[in-house]
Amino acid sequence: MKNIKEAITMGRHGTIAGRKEKQDSRRAAMFTKYARAITVAAKGGGDPEYNIALKHAIEKAKGINMPNENIKRAVKKGTGELDGETYETGSFEGYGAAGVAVVIDVLTDNKNRTTSNVKHAFDKFGGSLGTPGCVSYMFARKGVIVIEKTDDIDEDSLMETALEAGMDDMITYDDSFEILTAPEDFDTVADALRGAGYEFVDSDVEYLPSMEATPTDESDINNLKKMIALLENDDDVQKVYHNCTIDIEN
Repeated sequence: MKNIKEAITMGRHGTIAGRKEKQDSRRAAMFTKYARAITVAAKGGGDPEYNIALKHAIEKAKGINMPNENIKRAVKKGTGELDGETYETGSFEGYGAAGVAVVIDVLTDNKNRTTSNVKHAFDKFGGSLGTPGCVSYMFARKGVIVIEKTDDIDEDSLMETALEAGMDDMITYDDSFEILTAPEDFDTVADALRGAGYEFVDSDVEYLPSMEATPTDESDINNLKKMIALLENDDDVQKVYHNCTIDIEN
């Protein structure tokens, strides 16, 4: 088994340009997903200064340029000021083609519908929906903060700020810095970096693979790509994680 620093490179091949292109191409769908996340977070209180989960949900929504009106409406649905659906969190685990491990986070107002849709995606493209815990042991839960590498950012200063706030590790890529934290330290590190003036390309608590799968059959690779795309296009699905070593995301 590889350690987390080695594992972070598995299944995470997107460049900064690739991340931004993906965000742009799916902006409308992401508005829906992020609005749901804001609504759920707002159930803990509508003031982001006193609700960290809401604060981060709003920051992520602003990161993809969600209009303020959409954000306010989502908050009001969560606080009960506006009528809205009741969402619950959930997750699914299973194997895609060639034994690739997949974990799916969902926010849904109809768990039966979501379960049916997720199972359909696995079945249609040669996968198998499993039981809780069947693949999650192949992943570690980590806070991940991505910052674009520019001439204005001094790597040593960035590392010092993140270390003082409690980061676990920092990995330098050609176009970005990726900062890893324990889940419980994510908010503290993110706030410290924002306070120091750093802007994030992406930030979240994610599943990072610690065991890898490398499909070689072209048919398996195509099925994986189609399955991931179908899942990501489902409004109920918040995020899809996998342990594939090749780029299977469209």
